[in-house]
Amino acid sequence: MFPIGFLEFGVKDFIETLVIAGVLVYLYRWIKGTFAIQATIGIIFVILINFIIRLLGFETINFILKSILDVGILAVFILFQPEIRKLLYRIGNNTSFDRFFTRTGSDEMIDEVINATKKMAKDRTGALIVFARSSSLQDLVDAGVKIDSAVKAELLTTIFQKDTPLHDGAIVIRSNRIVAASCYLPISQNPNIAQSFGTRHRAAVGISETNNVLVLIVSEETGRVSLARNGTLKSGLTIQKLRAEMEETFGKGEFDSDMSFSTSQTEMNLK
Repeated sequence: MFPIGFLEFGVKDFIETLVIAGVLVYLYRWIKGTFAIQATIGIIFVILINFIIRLLGFETINFILKSILDVGILAVFILFQPEIRKLLYRIGNNTSFDRFFTRTGSDEMIDEVINATKKMAKDRTGALIVFARSSSLQDLVDAGVKIDSAVKAELLTTIFQKDTPLHDGAIVIRSNRIVAASCYLPISQNPNIAQSFGTRHRAAVGISETNNVLVLIVSEETGRVSLARNGTLKSGLTIQKLRAEMEETFGKGEFDSDMSFSTSQTEMNLK
């Protein structure tokens, strides 16, 4: 223990302070870029007004504000329901010990995806491919068209051809196998996504916001290759960059939900 003014501050207090600071930083990062930050400011403003009203002795107004704050917890759950759901999804993903891929199978899968991506980017064939945990996204798989096939470049390019019945929606790949096609993903409501990004990119960001997945997008309009993860989007990747990102991710045998994209890739803002 060592004194700070009239307080006694020890190692335990220091650790507790770090934990609280870490939680506050994480909460800020969690709500940053969403309407929740404005709602939080509004709640803090109401609390400050209530404090000032109490000091001034306005009993009636204080009673009204106190009544509002008494149901504040319920209001927080209602206002932040989408954000709370995303947080719980991420906590669930972080505590899972499922493996994505074995190294041997991943090498072949990466080669096939790269070959398909090169052709689709050249031909400007729109594509949306979700790489998921072995036990995740079952609801999307069930709602899509189930497929149990090895990952082959020819199959990927065929599925995403405009004249095929399965081209609309996403393909889901788990354990190095295509498990479903024509899967419809939730559209992100992130207001920072630029208008230049279409439905595919918004769907890719949307599924990555609430699930620990990696999503590959090929733009139908420009042939541009992008990756989405943890609610962020990397666009304009070269084939070499795409391979590096996939090898770094799948070579580990599992996704680390806190792992960011390769530092060699330039960050692409959603704005």
